[in-house]
Amino acid sequence: MHEQDSTPNSSPTDRGRRGFLGAAALAATSLMAVTGAAPAQAHAARPAKGTGASASGRNQVTAAITQTGRRRLGSLKVSSIGLGTQTMPGNLYGPVTSRKDMVSLIRTAVDQGVTFFDTAEAYGPFESERIVGEALRPVRDKVVIATKFGWDINPGTGAVTGLNSRPDHIRRVVDAMLKRLRTDHIDLLYQHRVDPTVPIEDVADTVKDLVAQGKVLHWGLSEPGLQTVRRAHAILPLTAIQNEYSTLWRGPEQNVLPLCEELGIGFVCWAPLGMGFTTGAMSPYFQFAEGDFRPVFPRNSRDNLAANMPLVQLLQEWAVRKGATPGQIDLAWLLAQKPWIVPIPSTTRLSHLVENIGAEEVRFSPDELQELNAAVANITIHGDRLPPAALAMTGVEAPSR
Repeated sequence: MHEQDSTPNSSPTDRGRRGFLGAAALAATSLMAVTGAAPAQAHAARPAKGTGASASGRNQVTAAITQTGRRRLGSLKVSSIGLGTQTMPGNLYGPVTSRKDMVSLIRTAVDQGVTFFDTAEAYGPFESERIVGEALRPVRDKVVIATKFGWDINPGTGAVTGLNSRPDHIRRVVDAMLKRLRTDHIDLLYQHRVDPTVPIEDVADTVKDLVAQGKVLHWGLSEPGLQTVRRAHAILPLTAIQNEYSTLWRGPEQNVLPLCEELGIGFVCWAPLGMGFTTGAMSPYFQFAEGDFRPVFPRNSRDNLAANMPLVQLLQEWAVRKGATPGQIDLAWLLAQKPWIVPIPSTTRLSHLVENIGAEEVRFSPDELQELNAAVANITIHGDRLPPAALAMTGVEAPSR
């Protein structure tokens, strides 16, 4: 049901390690040339200044490491690692350097072989789509843009008043999305959260009409209930399910991944680095930047961060073993689970972009993967992944029509 376009996981290569380290060094050199300042530490709590890459800087980085792996989400071909843009408006993990730098970062990602870009009307709101639209307009025919609808957002104030997947609303917001994205079609359109007041059949029929009009090419669901997936898929085949998934949160393994495999649906991982935790950036002593929303997540309390450190220690041990970074081990672990899984780590920094792409070069032998899977499974994670109100919106079943 799923076509494998990526190179199978095997033993690690020196080329991958040299490529990542060389690219990281060149990225730092490029930033110093542009800003006249030393680069920030990779996991500093506050964003570094001047993280936009110049054209020459992007060319240097591209020469050092370029992502070549491709995977299929249903019939949609994308890079094996995508780029999430949720944090680019600067109102989630703290402020970013500038909008111009975010546009430059996305273009750098294109230079380095990333073809899959994820956004949503709710990110900003609206600003993430505008950034993506500006950045990708010159290369629109070479990339895949995914975005999401499903919230009732005041177009003037940006205030969110709840969920809304009524057909007339979907049609309106898709037209607005197309304008912000500066395109005539959306490659992959998700329902961001299941609306408990609207039958999924009504949603699917509406998206089906949009597909017939050429405004949408593929569609998917984010954090849906299992029966809602089956009902939606029966009306218009789903291309992808997007859920949180990483070594920190393995919930999809129980029911969602088996369902995707059964129906031939691809799987996209949001927060594939545990919102930074699996990179080793966070600890009980980590100081969140002003405006960072992560402290409201139960698993990010000081006590839970301390209790969950064994996972970071495990990833650090494997990072030393494989000549990689902890975050790369987490991303490579995801890639190794199924050939139709695609992580979309978010970042606002060039150094992190290069690091994430470098995860493609980290390979596990079958024995290594079995060993790592067993070790991850033996670690108990403390604290809910989302605040109660957000958690209640996951796994929701749509009402009957």
